[in-house]
Amino acid sequence: MSKHARRYPPEYKAEAVRLAQQGEKPIKHIAEDLGIAHQTLRRWIAQAEIDAGRREGLTTAEREELRRLRRENRILREEREILKKAAAFFAQETHRTR
Repeated sequence: MSKHARRYPPEYKAEAVRLAQQGEKPIKHIAEDLGIAHQTLRRWIAQAEIDAGRREGLTTAEREELRRLRRENRILREEREILKKAAAFFAQETHRTR
């Protein structure tokens, strides 16, 4: 997600999707009324369809878990590198004192 992307509450997204799925107005008009890009609303609709099992793809929960696991993996890699450097440092210190 870009640094300039806005975060919308889930309730807001759900209401926007509900309005779009009613089909009373074109998606582009609904998006304009809500002050969002029509592509954004289309993504929300697609994600709602995935979450409901009507479309293939990662559900919101799966995306959140993947994001969490990637972050955790990155942290573990960083910690492993720190431990490698510390082990090398202490090995050198031990070798010098002998």
